[in-house]
Amino acid sequence: MSNDVLIPLLAIVTIVLVAAFAIWQRARVAQSKNDPHRSAFTQAHGEAPRPNRPGTEH
Repeated sequence: MSNDVLIPLLAIVTIVLVAAFAIWQRARVAQSKNDPHRSAFTQAHGEAPRPNRPGTEH
């Protein structure tokens, strides 16, 4: 196999493997939360953000 074929093939395989790993991990998190839907932090913790600490205002 020449480098003209090998490099793009390795790039595609790497992207597919990373995507498959991410999907697998996402499924594990959903299963551990017993919630197949994506959690929404703002819905679960719907309070207003806390005020800045004194001296940290930007």
